Amino acid sequence: MRNLIDIKDLSVKELEELIAVAEDIIANPAKYAEACRGKKLATLFFEPSTRTRLSFEAAMYELGGNVLSVSSANSSSAAKGESVADTAKTVSCYADIIAMRHPKEGAPLVASMNSSIPVINAGDGGHNHPTQTLADLLTIWREKGRFDDLTVGFCGDLKFGRTVHSLISALSRYTGIKIVLISPEELKLPSYIKKDVLGANSIEYKQTTDLLSVMPELDILYMTRVQRERFFNEEDYLRLKDSYILTPDKLKMAKPDLSILHPLPRVNEIAVAIDDDPRACYFKQVLNGKYMRMALILKLLEVNVK
Repeated sequence: MRNLIDIKDLSVKELEELIAVAEDIIANPAKYAEACRGKKLATLFFEPSTRTRLSFEAAMYELGGNVLSVSSANSSSAAKGESVADTAKTVSCYADIIAMRHPKEGAPLVASMNSSIPVINAGDGGHNHPTQTLADLLTIWREKGRFDDLTVGFCGDLKFGRTVHSLISALSRYTGIKIVLISPEELKLPSYIKKDVLGANSIEYKQTTDLLSVMPELDILYMTRVQRERFFNEEDYLRLKDSYILTPDKLKMAKPDLSILHPLPRVNEIAVAIDDDPRACYFKQVLNGKYMRMALILKLLEVNVK
């Protein structure tokens, strides 16, 4: 039985296989419409979510399966103090696969150690978000046709941004990748990621507080919001929340084939005026996420579609 807790749980070959299946789902949706008939996905979301939860649910429905859903901690026995381990053991009796989001880092890992069915990490605190990374990778693949030899800028909250941490881990396995880290001093990428991921894989990177100065170099710009829910005090959040706002003016120096990604939700860090720019890829990411989650569900349930 396989789980997906960290993006590194999947080899480069497996990532390529998932992308190939997702591309086939896009081309031949009818072929997959009954692939998971009789199977049930439990979505256990102990933290607010729109895209990820609905994306998982849409993925399972489009595979012909069914969904059991917990959409908040208050609506589950977690409100009574039930442990993550006991929740996982209980839900294993009802479903075939679990997608879990939890505010505590490591909770999906604990669930996977106590579950008799596959567990997918749908986001744990400020730590990891591997299925968003799958959406990001399919988007990059469809826009660029490669993962090698790309300069990728990450802008905004790099300290608490689990989507950033996961994507950097995934990209670090390809050759010719250059990473540009753009953030306020207070929201810099954690040093353990710089050491254990970028340093360990000899990935070239640089840090700056100035987005405009590096804009001309970027093949991909990955914007993130400054997350209120990760701050210990409101004053720090209010001081930093508008640090980087992408406007059409700021794109004047960008490459004509720049790809702008964002894991969403957006607050105000990307001006609405950019939505019509052909370089804006964030709503494509949303759709790509559904296809990659479909491919992942098939893989973890060991369903082969001929």
